[in-house]
Amino acid sequence: MMTPDFVVCVQRGNLGNVSGEDIHVGRLYEVVEMNAGHGMIRIIDDSGDHYLYPANCFKPVFIQDSVALRLSQTLPHN
Repeated sequence: MMTPDFVVCVQRGNLGNVSGEDIHVGRLYEVVEMNAGHGMIRIIDDSGDHYLYPANCFKPVFIQDSVALRLSQTLPHN
C-alpha cells in the first residue's frame, strides 16, 4: 500500500497530553512519519516544526507526486 505524503486533520479531541493549538480541522499537513509508534503520527504542524499527534485525528490524502512536491514547496514550513 502507498504511504501518504499528506493527511487532513479530521478532529482535535482526545489529544491527551498533546496540545492542539497548532493543528486545525480541515487543514492539510505534510507527513514526516506515518507510523511513529503508539498510535501516533509525526507531521509538520502549523508551527512549522514536526511533532507527534494521535493518528486517529488525521485521514490520509493520496495525490500525484508532482502535486505533492508543489504542495510541500508551498506549505508554510518552507
